[in-house]
Amino acid sequence: MSDFNHRDGVDDRGKTARLAATAVGAVFLLVGILGFIPGITTNYDTMEFAGHESGAELLGIFQVSILHNIVHLLFGVAGLAMARTAKNAVVYLIGGGAIYLVLWIYGLVTDKMSEANFVPLNTADDWLHFVLGLGMIGLGIMGRQALRGSTATATGR
Repeated sequence: MSDFNHRDGVDDRGKTARLAATAVGAVFLLVGILGFIPGITTNYDTMEFAGHESGAELLGIFQVSILHNIVHLLFGVAGLAMARTAKNAVVYLIGGGAIYLVLWIYGLVTDKMSEANFVPLNTADDWLHFVLGLGMIGLGIMGRQALRGSTATATGR
């Protein structure tokens, strides 16, 4: 079998978390890149580095800025790097999901026209962050359970 299936001394079940983190990381990279492409990002000429004044919207829905796109790119790189081991993949998914739930709450309580909305975030971003947070945590929990099952199998428990 391939090395992908046996890292960390874990059987194919460790692959669940690694594949999930790889997929999530790749999507974040793609979103970060798409945020810099005029046409896919509407009102591209109004994009600011940061702040609520940025009028650019990915797919005409999600408000973005240069900083917002860079955060997506970095989150994608982190996902791909952490997907190298099953344990780190679980940390990425659960920790990243928790970060996105915090961003969801931050977006809900922050006035969209204030300086505090520096990323920037709109209502569509807020609810996407909620879904991402729950989804990533769910994937991380499934990956963690698969790891526990494979560890018990490997140790004869």
